Parts: sequence; structure tokens; C-alpha cells
Amino acid sequence: MTNAHDLRTQYDYNYWANEKLLAVVSQLTQEEFTQPVSGSYGSVRNTLVHILSAEWGWLDRCGGHPRGPALQAADYPNQTSLLNRWQEVESQMRAFLTNLTDDDLARPISFTLPNIPTQTMKLGELLHHAAIHAVHHRGQIALLLRALGKAPGNFDILFYYAQ
Repeated sequence: MTNAHDLRTQYDYNYWANEKLLAVVSQLTQEEFTQPVSGSYGSVRNTLVHILSAEWGWLDRCGGHPRGPALQAADYPNQTSLLNRWQEVESQMRAFLTNLTDDDLARPISFTLPNIPTQTMKLGELLHHAAIHAVHHRGQIALLLRALGKAPGNFDILFYYAQ
């Protein structure tokens, strides 16, 4: 990320795309939301919880609102419980991003992940990673929704910029 403004724009796009995707997710039946389908995390719900947990985890590591342990899919039995938490984390991330300066993006952050030695990267790189991570998994969820007979629509950044 070159500057804080660009990073905020990337998250604005993410939240625009999330809104479109979550509107379709909210139309799923309870069974469709949690049923095993192909994919890395086993269900639409599990993949969404993974995205949210990762974003919140990176926010926490970068000095934002603490997350605590990784989120567990079982704690989100339905779309409403997950969407409510999603709104909270989005608000926390937006508040954090609002206060970031270009100089903050260069601040080194040390972190650990399972089975990986401690790493140090720039705050801007970590938040950029979190945003790209969400794009990756949104694509997986779009495929899962199609497998369930639901069309998520197009949330390509081109359409975000066109609005």
C-alpha cells in the first residue's frame, strides 16, 4: 500500500462487495447456510467466519480492537448472529483506518501464526493482506452460493469504481 487513502479505498471496496455478497447469504435457508459444500472451510458460514476472524485478527495485531481467540463457526448458528458481528468488526476497522497516517503504514508489526516462526512486516502490508485475503475467500463463497443455486451477482472492483 502506498498510502493510507488507498488502503481506506481498498477497505471501502471490500465492504461494498461484502454488502452485495451478504445480501445473498441472508437469503439462504438455515440448512444452506451451514450445510457442507465443497471448499476450504466446508460451508458458506464457515468460510464467512474465517474471513471475519482473519480480518479482526489482523486489526488486533495492528493495534486495533482486540479479538481474542480465533472466531469459531459454531458460535454463529445463523446469518443474523454473523451479520451482527460483521457490522461490529467493520465499524472497528473503519474507525482504525480513519486514524491511520501514511507514516503509520510503515510501522513494523511482529506477529505469529500457527506453525510459522515470528514474522515482522509493515502495518500497511498486513492490512493490505487482510483485504486481499477477503477478496480471495469472497470468490470461494460466490462459487459455493452458485452450487446452492444462488447467484451472488458481480462485485468486481470495476463496478465499485463505476458507482
